[in-house]
Amino acid sequence: MSDPRNTYTSLIAAIKEISLLASAGSVLHWDEETHMPPKGAEHRGDQVSLIARLTHEQFTSPKIGQMLAEIEQSDLVKDREGDVATNVRELRRTYDRATKLPASLVEEMSKTAVMAHHAWIDARKKSDYATFKPHLAKTLYLKHQEANCIDPHKPIYDVMLDEYEPAETTANLNRVFQSLREPLVDLVGKIASSSKKAPVQILEQKYPAAAQEALAIEASKQIGFDYDAGRLDISVHPFCTDLGPHDIRMTTRYDESYFGDAFFGVLHESGHALYEQGLPHEHWGTPLGSAISLGIHESQSRMWENLVGRSRAFWEFFYPKTQEVFAHQLADVTLEQWHFAINDVRPSFIRTESDEATYNLHILLRFEMEQAMLSGEVSVDDVPAAWNEKMKNYFGLTPPDDAKGCLQDVHWSHGSIGYFPTYTLGNLYAAQFFDQARKDVPDLERSFTRGNFKPLLDWLRDRIHRHGKRYTATELVKRVTGRKLSAEPLLDHLRRNARDLYDVS
Repeated sequence: MSDPRNTYTSLIAAIKEISLLASAGSVLHWDEETHMPPKGAEHRGDQVSLIARLTHEQFTSPKIGQMLAEIEQSDLVKDREGDVATNVRELRRTYDRATKLPASLVEEMSKTAVMAHHAWIDARKKSDYATFKPHLAKTLYLKHQEANCIDPHKPIYDVMLDEYEPAETTANLNRVFQSLREPLVDLVGKIASSSKKAPVQILEQKYPAAAQEALAIEASKQIGFDYDAGRLDISVHPFCTDLGPHDIRMTTRYDESYFGDAFFGVLHESGHALYEQGLPHEHWGTPLGSAISLGIHESQSRMWENLVGRSRAFWEFFYPKTQEVFAHQLADVTLEQWHFAINDVRPSFIRTESDEATYNLHILLRFEMEQAMLSGEVSVDDVPAAWNEKMKNYFGLTPPDDAKGCLQDVHWSHGSIGYFPTYTLGNLYAAQFFDQARKDVPDLERSFTRGNFKPLLDWLRDRIHRHGKRYTATELVKRVTGRKLSAEPLLDHLRRNARDLYDVS
């Protein structure tokens, strides 16, 4: 009988080799979004498909399952939070999910996603839901098949969630989101009724892209991003990707007629990048060297973008630099005016253009729609009407067309149902973590006014980043903050902003 320790060593070696192969695919994806010439798309598709197939075949090999089973029967996994147990537990979860799906279903889902995505692009361009409807119907049908293969005894939305937010449940999200929903609608309504309006015209001037880039890079360096182990480029859709333990790539896009998108986008992607740079490098490619969940990942980006980047303390330090760079645009703009402008709150049709407060209402709408579509409560025929009704209830707005309504997001065309809740989870986690950091780190925000963000980054490294997937998101929140996830820290933060900026109590 083989020694389980040797088997574990072989398992980790195999997993790291698979991760190396997958990271080569990530380089190709990054290049596709940033530098690849348009005529290279077909060949790039062949390259990426080959790597994806080889990665899947290697990971779902029976040999991986045999090694996992041998280690699971040994004393190596007795300590649930130990290194071996963590890696084996998380690899087992991923392996089981991957091997439970028949190759024919995986292929059909992949083909459907390609067709649905192209149909969505056409439908959105024409603002014609009917063009996308049959593809959404097929996607929902396949999601039922997928859930039945993975775990027929689990609520279907729980199975969908587990891909993005492991161990999370629909029941828990309903509990937390329910406590967020009415207070948020009430707060947004009060802000809309306030006589005070943010001077957003400050942001709607000519801001040259080169100057925006220089300022954004300076800000990301200031908060701790290591450019010797990463870089910033331009892409149509901003993202952050991990190509290796010392190679984190960020992208953004620049709008010369609006300041906010690129600057806060870079802070957002820097939050993701700082998490990746803070994971244990020696465990790269394994669960111990990987982020816990999309929600926890999003908490890091939202914290740096909003709780830090839109704070008065941050701009007490950074606004003089911004005025130097944009002397003409901001010569007569006070810090108070600037701070108010970047914290504007107003209902809007488009999720990606929404502010910190109303953003979560967009996510709650999608969370409810996804559950209703999967349960059959809302048929594919009724999606536009159901969407518009929820928009009216949440925002007091009725979308003028499908492009500004149910067709605005790409996620359903990709089959990414269960993804949307991780955005609001990120905001909730961020607020609760930041609330705890304030308690644990003396004069935390005062350090921001001096341009010192290391105390916060050190706190995040110690409490969150270094653990990899050792804990579930639920366990981590309880471990770090001493309580289960709550909507109150986020509501408290939004209420403080509303009181300070809009005189709303």
